[in-house]
Amino acid sequence: MITIRCKDCQKELTSTNRLQICGCPNNTQIIENKITAIDLSKVVIVKDDSSKINNERDRNILKPGDLLYQEERRKRKVKKLNFEIR
Repeated sequence: MITIRCKDCQKELTSTNRLQICGCPNNTQIIENKITAIDLSKVVIVKDDSSKINNERDRNILKPGDLLYQEERRKRKVKKLNFEIR
C-alpha cells in the first residue's frame, strides 16, 4: 500500500484498486502501484509498504532443495578430453 501527498493541495491519497485523484491543477492520480501527475516533482511518497512485500516474495523463489542442487552443480569439475591428432 502506497500513500502519497500532493504538494499543491496537501491532499493525501492511498493506493487501492480504484483510481483516486486529488482534484487540484496538478491532477495527481494513484491506482494500485502507479502514480501519475502533471508535475511529479510536486508529489511526495509518504508511505510505501509494497517494496517489502515484493522483496520477500522475490527472496523465497527457490526452495531449499533447489538451492542445494545449484550449490552441488556449481562445485562440479569440467572434464577435459584429450584427442589424439593424426
